[in-house]
Amino acid sequence: MPTSTVDMSKLYDTVLILDFGSQFSHLITRRVREVGVYCELFPCTQRISDLPFSPKGVILSGSPYSVYDADAPHVDPAVFALDVPVLGICYGLQELAWVNGCQVIPCKHREYGHAKLDIIKHESHPFMDRLLNTLEGEMQVWMSHGDQLAEPLQGYHVIGRTSTAPYAAVANGVRPIFGIQFHPEVTHTPQGKILLQNFVVDICQCEPNWTMETFIEKEIERIRTVVGPTAQVIGAVSGGVDSTVAAKLMSEAIGDRFHAILVDNGVMRLNECENVKAILGEHLGINLKVVDAADLFLGKLKGVLDPERKRKIIGNTFIEVFESEAAVIDKQSMMSGRGKIEFLLQGTLYPDVIESISFKGPSATIKTHHNVGGLLEDMKLRLIEPLRELFKDEVRSLGKVLGIDEELVWRHPFPGPGLAIRILGEVTKSQVDIVRHADHIFIEEIKKAKLYREISQAFTVLLPIKSVGVMGDKRTYEQVIVLRSVETTDFMTADWYPMPYDVIQRISSRIINEVPGINRVVYDVSTKPPSTIEWE
Repeated sequence: MPTSTVDMSKLYDTVLILDFGSQFSHLITRRVREVGVYCELFPCTQRISDLPFSPKGVILSGSPYSVYDADAPHVDPAVFALDVPVLGICYGLQELAWVNGCQVIPCKHREYGHAKLDIIKHESHPFMDRLLNTLEGEMQVWMSHGDQLAEPLQGYHVIGRTSTAPYAAVANGVRPIFGIQFHPEVTHTPQGKILLQNFVVDICQCEPNWTMETFIEKEIERIRTVVGPTAQVIGAVSGGVDSTVAAKLMSEAIGDRFHAILVDNGVMRLNECENVKAILGEHLGINLKVVDAADLFLGKLKGVLDPERKRKIIGNTFIEVFESEAAVIDKQSMMSGRGKIEFLLQGTLYPDVIESISFKGPSATIKTHHNVGGLLEDMKLRLIEPLRELFKDEVRSLGKVLGIDEELVWRHPFPGPGLAIRILGEVTKSQVDIVRHADHIFIEEIKKAKLYREISQAFTVLLPIKSVGVMGDKRTYEQVIVLRSVETTDFMTADWYPMPYDVIQRISSRIINEVPGINRVVYDVSTKPPSTIEWE
């Protein structure tokens, strides 16, 4: 499928992060970017000869595996021939040991939680202290491992140890290769960000110039080069921060040659089309067209229960509608002597990409995201995805720089498949009406309680079950609504939000009283992982 994505490695010094299947790998990526250095996450099985860029440093992540297992994932040995600094974290340290023939053994007991790292300085080899530079004495760290080095790693010096891990931090005596048994990327290691900054800025010599201000300047220039002087672009918009920021960025780059299209798929939030038209068209000056395709989508979803099929159907139908609209715009352009529609803009984000790629070995597909899965194989338009390498908080920062209203910038995410994946079971107009009304009440009440900004995402889910209730002294047998609200910084991990009881009480009372067909409301207290944020 033809696509045009951002090749940031040509614009910024780039650190390569190799993922061995750790739940914290994405956090390494976030922490490195937070210190102003661009980085990309690849599977640990990535062949260095096929790597599309030359990294200035490499970080090896943790893993649920043991390096001595028969099916354990291992890094391409060519990593160590790159002649760039390497940092192994947890399993990454053990991978360094495995590569060098050092024995790794199970711990007497799994080490999970806080520990104190004693930092050991080496005055005769000061370059070895650069990883823990500015850190003195004892350092609080977070451990999460079941294996450890059984012996000193040949050619390495110990630069940190704990009461249970004598080789908790090591440095090569000749080359800038380091290994640590703890996790600096998690917030439980308070000074971990300093350690990562020492590695990527001081040791790897990366210029810390990854900011949204520089991103805008370089990305607009890249878009203009890719699109050219005459081609036109259509883009999917939903009113969410991702598609809005992508649309505004495209509009800034090519003006009215960008055509934003809002498809009413029948599974949008209450009054969504009217709101989006006002915000994007009237306030942001984006060239916008609203297409009513509700009957088309709901017709194709009839009888469909499987969530992956829902996503595929919605993704494919979106593209069909876009191509149809592109044909209309092309015809109009020919009559006016303007260029053809050649590109389709999508607001795909980095977490979507990570969760939708099956790595060989340790990782697996969680779910297919609308923006990166479900597209037609023979799609005629080329994809252009300017946000594909960004996390949600980076997109919000980008939106602020672009002058987008703060209320919209902080709007909670809304999935491409819309309410269809918040209705478990068959999607019908009556089911959509129920979850749409309940969702509106939920969001309205948390805004009244001034909790909206504290919560990263909140929504309702309609379950395909009924329960017995009593209303007006009569027996009812009606459906169940789930309230879901989470706290997260990157949407790769999330905790359920501790909603005040009085707020839950008001929300529950309103939904049961105001939404026909509902007689029970429950609150989801699951974290991600093991659950996902969305139910489907």
